[in-house]
Amino acid sequence: MLISSDDIRSLATALGGVSATVRTVVVPTSVHPLQFVRSAAHLFGRAFFFSEPTGRAFGGLGAAWRATASGPDRFSLLEEELSTAGLPPDVEAAMGFSFSEDGPKSDLWDGFGAAEACVPEIAISVSNSGKPQLRVTIAAGQSSDRVLSVLARLVEPDRLRPPEPGDYTIEAHPSTLEWQREVDDAVEAIRAGVVHKVVLSRSVVVKSEASVPPFDLVHHLGAVHRGCYIFGWQTGDAVFLGATPELLLSKRGRRIVSNPLAGSARRGPDDEADRGIGAELMASSKDRSEHAFVVDDIRDRLGPLTGDLVVPSEPSVLRTAAVQHLSTRISGTLLDGVSLYEAAATIYPTAAVGGSPRQQAQVLIDKVEQLDRGWYTGGIGWVDSDGDGTIALGLRCGLVRGSEAHVFAGNGIVAESDAETELLETRLKLRPMLNLLSAT
Repeated sequence: MLISSDDIRSLATALGGVSATVRTVVVPTSVHPLQFVRSAAHLFGRAFFFSEPTGRAFGGLGAAWRATASGPDRFSLLEEELSTAGLPPDVEAAMGFSFSEDGPKSDLWDGFGAAEACVPEIAISVSNSGKPQLRVTIAAGQSSDRVLSVLARLVEPDRLRPPEPGDYTIEAHPSTLEWQREVDDAVEAIRAGVVHKVVLSRSVVVKSEASVPPFDLVHHLGAVHRGCYIFGWQTGDAVFLGATPELLLSKRGRRIVSNPLAGSARRGPDDEADRGIGAELMASSKDRSEHAFVVDDIRDRLGPLTGDLVVPSEPSVLRTAAVQHLSTRISGTLLDGVSLYEAAATIYPTAAVGGSPRQQAQVLIDKVEQLDRGWYTGGIGWVDSDGDGTIALGLRCGLVRGSEAHVFAGNGIVAESDAETELLETRLKLRPMLNLLSAT
């Protein structure tokens, strides 16, 4: 069995019978969060996994408490729901949201709303110290019998196998020619002064001969993209998963960090070539301009909420498995009374996923973009009942249902953009997911 009988007996004793309040019990365990989610995601309508480059990880199953919100106040509404839910201290909730404040518009994203926070019934978390803890949370008025019964039946997940090539088809949506026309239209609008920068996205649909358990795919992503935020969010039969390099916002106490990325280039075949490509990226006026729009916007928006915002004067180069990015790590201390939710609402959508100026870019996206982004370019991560959390941007990702996956990528378009070059850059960004899915 996956969870020891001693641990289950300890949980049963601590939880007792039915209670009028939410109950939660924590015991140490040796099970890793992703191993846990892989073992039992198929038994639950909801499952979550999120890990950070620091080693912190969070995996959960089911829903002991859940809140949803939509509209321009969706973040503050979630905060209010969480603060009034009567949850015990330190309880962690999975959090995710869509690019559009009103939520996804197509059936593709059925089950994924505008914003959601969910406290799992069963969760395993690993702090930076690397010691897993198992937490069971039982909703008010509910018995723990069912959850403990499920825990007692869990077994080790099937042995992971390397992805093996299989038959598959790939189709671009919109077509590459149509997307290049979108880029040309955006460049024309930028040069006419309508916007300074706009992010345009496209998708690729991969249909395979057989399906692979989605959280196995999450594991494979994590094994390759160790410097990224690795995530999987299951709703019903769909899983939104990926390996994103970009941190929207993290908060510990009053300290916050945001790490915007904008401006990209390929990886080189060796270290020397890598450094040369990175130097070219740093010297590119087009990429530096695109990056500056993002950093300046976040600085302007976070500045009034913080007491000591630190913004480096020069970006650095962040290297992921497939792409190099210009990166600026912004940090500061929130003023008294400013929450993670308020800060996130203030900076989202950043110019890294929307554009600049924000409203004009959104109008242009609505006009020319031909896909429903859903949670792609939205946010995903965790928050706790004390107000801390980490939210990454949903990039380098796909939505998987059975043997079909929709994979997403996008680029920041500025006046100097060239449609063919931008198309090649999206292919670099699609590569991590496509390499994985085309080998299944």
